[in-house]
Amino acid sequence: MKISEQWLRQWVNPTNTSEQLAEQLTMAGLEIDDRYAVARAFSGVVVGEVISIEQHPDADKLRVTQVNIGDAEPLQIVCGAPNVTVGMKAPVATVGAVLPSDDKKGFKIKKSKLRGVASNGMLCGASEIDLVDDIDGLLELPEDAPVGTDIREYLGLDNQVLDISITPNRGDCFSVRGIAREISVINDLPVQLPEIPDNVVASDNGATPAVTVDAKEACPRYLLQSIRNIDRSIDTPKWMQDALVQSGLRSHNFLVDVTNYVLMELGQPLHAFDADTIEGDIVVRLAKPDETITLLNEQTVTLTGDELVIADDKGALALAGIMGGQRSSVTDSTTNIVVESAFFNQLAIAARARRFGLHTDASQRFERGVDFELPALALARACDLITSITGGEAGQIVTAENLEHLPARAPITLPIAKVRDVIGIDIEPSEMVRILTQLGFDVEQQSDSLVCKPPSYRFDMSIREDLIEEIARIYGYDNIPSVLPHLQVSMDYDDTADLTHEMKLSLVDNGYMEAISFSFSDAKLEALLDDEALGEVLALANPISSDLAVMRRTLLSSLLPCVQYNLNRQQPRVRFFETGLSFVGQSISDLVQTPSIALVAVGDIWSEQAYQNRALDFYDLKHDIEQLLPAQIDSARIRYERSTLSFLHPGQSAELYIDDVYIGWLGQLHPNTAKQLDLPTTWVAQLSLAPLLTIAREQHAITTPNKFPQVRRDIAILVDSDISLQALETTVRTAAGNLLTDLWLFDVYQGDKVPAGQRSLAFALIWQDSTQTLSDEAVKTATDKVVQALTDQHSVQLRDS
Repeated sequence: MKISEQWLRQWVNPTNTSEQLAEQLTMAGLEIDDRYAVARAFSGVVVGEVISIEQHPDADKLRVTQVNIGDAEPLQIVCGAPNVTVGMKAPVATVGAVLPSDDKKGFKIKKSKLRGVASNGMLCGASEIDLVDDIDGLLELPEDAPVGTDIREYLGLDNQVLDISITPNRGDCFSVRGIAREISVINDLPVQLPEIPDNVVASDNGATPAVTVDAKEACPRYLLQSIRNIDRSIDTPKWMQDALVQSGLRSHNFLVDVTNYVLMELGQPLHAFDADTIEGDIVVRLAKPDETITLLNEQTVTLTGDELVIADDKGALALAGIMGGQRSSVTDSTTNIVVESAFFNQLAIAARARRFGLHTDASQRFERGVDFELPALALARACDLITSITGGEAGQIVTAENLEHLPARAPITLPIAKVRDVIGIDIEPSEMVRILTQLGFDVEQQSDSLVCKPPSYRFDMSIREDLIEEIARIYGYDNIPSVLPHLQVSMDYDDTADLTHEMKLSLVDNGYMEAISFSFSDAKLEALLDDEALGEVLALANPISSDLAVMRRTLLSSLLPCVQYNLNRQQPRVRFFETGLSFVGQSISDLVQTPSIALVAVGDIWSEQAYQNRALDFYDLKHDIEQLLPAQIDSARIRYERSTLSFLHPGQSAELYIDDVYIGWLGQLHPNTAKQLDLPTTWVAQLSLAPLLTIAREQHAITTPNKFPQVRRDIAILVDSDISLQALETTVRTAAGNLLTDLWLFDVYQGDKVPAGQRSLAFALIWQDSTQTLSDEAVKTATDKVVQALTDQHSVQLRDS
C-alpha cells in the first residue's frame, strides 16, 4: 500500500525524519518496501504569473511572454504552449535551473534565442517537473499561488511516498488511520482525527431507497444514504487529488474520488450508485445461478450462486465488496447518488474476486477484514465531504443490521509473568497497559493478569501470544537484549527412525527396493483385498483421481500396482517394500492409523544368471521376514499360526506372533486374487512396526559367556503331515526345560520311504548347563524326555536312521 507521508503527518506528526519513521514502521511489522519523493530532484523552479503575451514575429506557434516571478523586472520567455494566457500562474524554470531528466545530470536551463528572440527561462508543464501530465500545455496553478515561491515547496514535491507491505493479518493497517494509530503508539503521541460530524444534517426527501438484507450472515451491517442536487461543475479539490495520486490511485471524477479518499483515509470501502438508475428497493442477497452482471471495467461475468450481490428490482447492481456494476455507475453528469457503506463477512468475499480475475482495493480489504464498527463513520465522512464541497442535499440514512452475525470479540487473559517468559525481559505492567490501550484494546488489570478485549478492527487477536507479540513489537525489538535462552534439554532420543532404517537395510540386503507411494488406493483393489479382519474402508470426499478414491487398509494396495507396472515392462523378478500408515475406519472420528512395513516378491529367488535357480517359496519369504526382526530376539518367542485372511492362500500363509502379541501376516497372494490382478505367484507380508520397535528397544543384561561345553543331539521323527512345526517345537521346548539352549529343524522329507500322510522331520537340540559340564547320562535323560513328550502328545515315531 502506498501512502503519502504528508497525509500521514496530518494525523500524527512525530519529530522523526522520514527515514526514522520508515524504520519505526518496519520494526513494528509494517515493512517499508520503498520510499521516494513525489517528484525527482530539480531546482530553480518558482511560481510565476504571465503578465503579457505577444505573437512571435517569425513563428506562428510561438509567443513572447512577460512573466513576473517576484523580481524587480519580469522575465521575457518564449513559449509554445497552447494554453498560455495573461494572468495565469504556472511553474517557471529560471536561468540556471536544473530539471529532472533520464540521465543523472539533469537538464540545465540557459539563456537562449528562439527564432531571434531572447528567452530567459522556461514556462513548465507538469512533465517538466516530474508530475503526471494530464493536459497538453502548461501546468495551471491556482490563482492564489504566491508568486516567486519555490515550486517544490508550494506543491509539496519533497513529500515522501511510503510503499508499505501489509501482511494478511493486518487488514486494519490498509488506511492512513491504521498506520497513524501504529505511529502514535510507538511514539506515545495522540492521533489528530479530522473533524467528522456524527451525521450530516439530513432532509426527509424520501430519496434513499429501502434496504432488505437476505444474506444476513454475509452482510450483518448495511448503511445507505442519498445525496441529491450535487453541483458537478466543481472539480475534485487539488489537495484531494494530490493525496490520491500520491497513494497510487488515479483521479477520476469528484464523486468517485471522494469514495476513494475515504477508503484510503479510514479503510472503509464505499460505493456510490447513480440514484436515477436504481429501480425499486435495494436488496443484499446471494447471486442467482447463471445470473450475469456487467462490471465497471466493462467485463461481463456469469455468477455461480455463492457470490454476494447488491441488487434492485431489475437485477444485480454490484458485486458486493468487489466492484460496482456499469448500469448504476456514477458518470460526469450524475447529480443524484446513493452511497453504500457496509460490513461484509470475510468468508463471503474471499476468493470471489480471483474467480473472475479481479483484484480491487475493496476486495483486498474485505478479504482481510474491515472494522465492523466503521461503516457509519465512513459514511458520515463521505457525506460531509460531498455536501461541504458541492452543496449537495443529504437524505436520511437507511440502516439494516443483524447484530447477532457481527464478529464477537472475546476477552483474552494475559498473565503478566507470561510476557517475561516469552520475551525474556521485564516490562512494567503499566507500560503493557499503555501499549494495549493505545492500540485500542479495552484493558483491565486483575491481580497478576491483564484481561484484554480486542478492538473491532483487530481480526487477528485470539490468544495471549497475540497480545505478547503486540507488546514486543511496540516496545521495540531493538530494545530487547540478545541473550541465550534458558533451555531444559531433554536427553531422550527418539530412535524410531534409526530402528526402522535398520529393518529397511535388512530387506535391501535381501534384494528388496523401497517404494514410496500415496496413502490413497483404488476402491476396486481394496475390494479384492477385502477381509473382515482388516476393518472398514474410509472413502475420500474429494479424491484427486478415481483410482485414488479410498484410504488404504493395507500397504499392499500401494505395492501391488507397482508390481503390475514393472511386470508390464518385462521385469519378471520384482522385490518391493514400503513403510507407512494403513488406515481402518469409515469416518475420521473412528479412524485407526497403524504404522506398518509391507513387502511383496514375485519371480525366482535369484536373478536370471544365477546357478541352480528356483522359484521363491514360503520358506524364502519367512527367511526374509525373520531377517528384519530385531537381531536380539530369541527364536523361542516367535510363533506362527495358519492365516485365515481371505486374500491369502490358505495353505501357504501364516500369522506371526511374538510373545503372543500379533505382529502381522505373510504368505502367498490367493491365486484367485492374483489372477484378477493378472499377477503370477506373488508373495506378500505386512507387519506392524510398533511392537517390533518395542522389542528392538528392549534392554538386555550383559552375561558372562558360558565356560561349559555345548552338547548336540539330533532326533528324527515320523509325524502326521497335518501337525504343524510350531506345535512340535512348543512341545520340545516345554519338555526340555532350561538345559535346552537352541533348537532348529534341519531336514524335512516326504516320499516313498515314509508312509502316506506322514513326513520325516529332523531336529537339532543344543544342550548346555551354566554350572557344570553335562554328562552323557544327563543329556540322554533330557532327550528321552523330549521324545516321550512328542510321542504322548503327537503320536510321533522315533526313527533310528
